[in-house]
Amino acid sequence: MVSDEMPQLETASVGVWFDVGARHESEEQNGVSHLLEHMAFKGTKRRTARGLAEEIEAVGGHLNAYTTRDHTTYYTRVMKQDVGLSVDILADILQNSLFDVTDLQREKDVILQEIGQANDTPDDIVFDMLQATAFPDQPLGRSILGTAERVRNFDRDIVSHYMRDHYRGDGTILAAAGNISHDALVDMTADAFASFEKECNYSFEAASYGGGESRMARDLEQLHITLGFPGLSYDDPDYYALQVFSTICGGGMSSRLFQEVREERGLAYSVYSFSASHDDTGLFGIYAGTSPELAGKLLPVVADQMKGLAESVDEAEVARARARLKAGLLMSLESTTSRIEQLSRQMLIFGRPIPTAELIEKVDAIDAAAVERVTQRILGGKLAMAAVGPVHSLPELSKVEAMFR
Repeated sequence: MVSDEMPQLETASVGVWFDVGARHESEEQNGVSHLLEHMAFKGTKRRTARGLAEEIEAVGGHLNAYTTRDHTTYYTRVMKQDVGLSVDILADILQNSLFDVTDLQREKDVILQEIGQANDTPDDIVFDMLQATAFPDQPLGRSILGTAERVRNFDRDIVSHYMRDHYRGDGTILAAAGNISHDALVDMTADAFASFEKECNYSFEAASYGGGESRMARDLEQLHITLGFPGLSYDDPDYYALQVFSTICGGGMSSRLFQEVREERGLAYSVYSFSASHDDTGLFGIYAGTSPELAGKLLPVVADQMKGLAESVDEAEVARARARLKAGLLMSLESTTSRIEQLSRQMLIFGRPIPTAELIEKVDAIDAAAVERVTQRILGGKLAMAAVGPVHSLPELSKVEAMFR
């Protein structure tokens, strides 16, 4: 358990993080973590689904959840006097969910619609395609939502057994931030989660980056392109250098990609870089949405901007990127929900909450040489490319790879 007491506030956020997500599923289970997250709100031994919603909203509170490839999260935000209700509701849905067969079928239908919506959204599905290309035939490369076929085949036993096997005390963090008392929270939690089993007996498959390409031809106005490279794990010595590099490369309006691709050349409306890290690996990527006739011009510009960062970085760019990262970090601390998310992630990954001053120090330690070094590391990896739209206008993979060498 971890908390951040913020007595100046009138609200508090409370959440439970499980160190289990889509990458912990077998191929046959793909999508069950996400389905389980949905089903936790569909009724318990003490509360109906409607009762859950009405009880939290009767005090003006908010109850939600989400699934990632690494974690599953359930959280609330309430007024300070309702923290006890938050803990009770979270404990109830995580220990006493009924998984009624009728509710399960209804929620499966909802998720099938969610999958259909994602498939109809090219600038969403292209990221799942990139993930599958970068990490082929392994859990980290599969969609969090799962496939329609697998979701249809899930039954009550599969969902309840997955919860029993994976929602355990070890690998679970309860976090709270806001106007709360840590000692009072400990007492509430000890009672509410008394029946929670402690021993974990699951693991995940180590990731293996692959690379390559995936194209989906669709009759669209825009060509949606993602480019990926092997990224870095959370504990890599260059992790913070990568964050600075990504910010300089495509992290805002002053970034090299935005300025050169959009402002100077008008080759794309949307272009940006991103970095996703995990315990054992990572993925650095670039997204651009462009018209088919401009794809051949856009890709060399993207490659030149990245290669330029491997050769020369201005200290003013580095200072600006550091300032943006630090400001984002400090601003996020003003949100209790962001704070519990940060605390929980740090506990699950590093086993301790990391002081803000320590994070600031790590960002401030990054200089131009570190950015150039990490850029060279990224560019040294194999390219992964995914595209949706009029893909006939996209050069073949070998030609795109040559642009980055």
